[in-house]
Amino acid sequence: MLHRTPAMILHDYWRSSAAFRVRIALALKGLEPGRRYVHLRKGEQRAPGFLARNPQGLVPVLEDGPLTLTQSLAIIEYLEETHPKPPLLPARAAERAWVRAVALAVACEIHPLNNTRVLAWLERDLGLDEAARNRWYAHWVSEGLAAIEKMLAARPGPGPFCLGAAPTIAAVCLVPQVFNAWRFKVPVEPYPLVLAVVEECMKLPAFDLAQPSRQPDAE
Repeated sequence: MLHRTPAMILHDYWRSSAAFRVRIALALKGLEPGRRYVHLRKGEQRAPGFLARNPQGLVPVLEDGPLTLTQSLAIIEYLEETHPKPPLLPARAAERAWVRAVALAVACEIHPLNNTRVLAWLERDLGLDEAARNRWYAHWVSEGLAAIEKMLAARPGPGPFCLGAAPTIAAVCLVPQVFNAWRFKVPVEPYPLVLAVVEECMKLPAFDLAQPSRQPDAE
């Protein structure tokens, strides 16, 4: 059950995979913040009011009372520390490091090369057509998911999630990236372990309710 948290406001956009991560984490923690929608394709992230909250002009932004937080993984770690139940990090240090490595493989290696502003720059400044941009996208997603598939094959413990019997920040980051791959028609069948994690996650209401098509600002 979600509990309304009047002091919290989440600024997000339905198609943002980084915002998707935070929506999942909030739902897993049972938190329901207020919502503010920032339409990235209309450039609302460049409005002075939003830039005052996040000079990077990116979503998500989480306000918690007087505190304003940016960057999805920083927000998720904050939620983990302030609302520790249920935990999104394993108890053992080695396992915590492993799930963080999977999360960072998505958030630092795949996603930055393929987010909206990078794709727009490839079109505007380099003159790449849609087919070329899609090849760029597919290349980096495929490389990243192939690496994560190998990480899952060598994980330091059982599943059915990335590690263990409950989702961690690894799954919180992995699921939105696979949704993006589906959106851009990148083949994901070569990654059965990745897909098995996603299938298990999507059985949970926290993941299902956080997916892009379920958001009030979805188009």
